[in-house]
Amino acid sequence: MEKLRIVEVTPDNAKEETLFCVKDITNPGFELKRKWFEKRYGEGLRMKILKDYRDKMIGFIEFVPAEHAWRPIEANNFMFIHCMYVYSKQDRNKGYGSQLIMEAEKEAKEQDMAGLCVMASRGAWIANNEIFKKNGFQKVDTRGRFDLSAKKWDTTVDDPALLDWTSQQRKYHGWHLLYADQCPWHQKSVEAILNVAMDHGIELKVKEMKIPEEAKHAPSGFGVFSLLHNGKLLEDHYISATRFRNILKKEVATEEPSRK
Repeated sequence: MEKLRIVEVTPDNAKEETLFCVKDITNPGFELKRKWFEKRYGEGLRMKILKDYRDKMIGFIEFVPAEHAWRPIEANNFMFIHCMYVYSKQDRNKGYGSQLIMEAEKEAKEQDMAGLCVMASRGAWIANNEIFKKNGFQKVDTRGRFDLSAKKWDTTVDDPALLDWTSQQRKYHGWHLLYADQCPWHQKSVEAILNVAMDHGIELKVKEMKIPEEAKHAPSGFGVFSLLHNGKLLEDHYISATRFRNILKKEVATEEPSRK
C-alpha cells in the first residue's frame, strides 16, 4: 500500500513546504499569499498538504473557523473549508480528497465545534458537491451556482447559511475590482486588468480586502474576487487580460444603444 503523509504548513515552514497552488517561492504571488497566511494563522486558518512516499504533493486543503472565513457565509461554531484540491487527474477517485476532508473534520472535533461546512460550485474554480456528499455533507443553502453544504454532529445548532451577496452589488457605481490575497494568483490578474483599464482610459477602482468581514460582505459568492461595472457582477474569479478585453467589448456594445 502506498505510504502517504499529511504535512501541516505553518508560518515557519511555508517557504520549505510551499503553499501548493504556487510552488515557486520567487513568484510575487507566493510572498503575498505567505504574508496573508501568516496573519490568518492566528485566527485558526490551517493548510495541510497530502504527499506520497516520494515527497510529491498530491493535494491540499485550507480551512478556518467559519467566523473568520473569507466567503459570504454565516455559520456559528463551524469549521469552514476554503479550498480543497487533488492536482492530478490520475490521483482522483482514490480517496485522497476524503482523507483531506477528514483532517478538517478531526480539527473541528478537537476544537469542540458543531460541524464542518463548505461552499461548492456547479461551475468553475471551486470543487463540486460530489466529494462532500460522499463524506456525509448535506446541502443546506443555495445561491446562483454556489451550494453551501454542511456536516454537523451537533444537531441542536442552526445550519450554516449563505449571505446575500447580490444585494451588495448595487453599491458599486462605475468600474470596481475587489480582491484578497487568499488566492496567490489574484495579484497577477489584478495587475493585468488594471493595465488594460489604463490602456482604455477606464477609471478602475481597485480595493484589496484585508479582513474576513470585508469578504463576507463582498458582492460575489467567491468573496475574494469581484469585478463589477455599474452594479453588475462581471466576474467572481481571477481572469486574464484577454478575458477582460473581451468583457470591455461586450460592455461597450451594451452601452452604445442606450446612448443613442
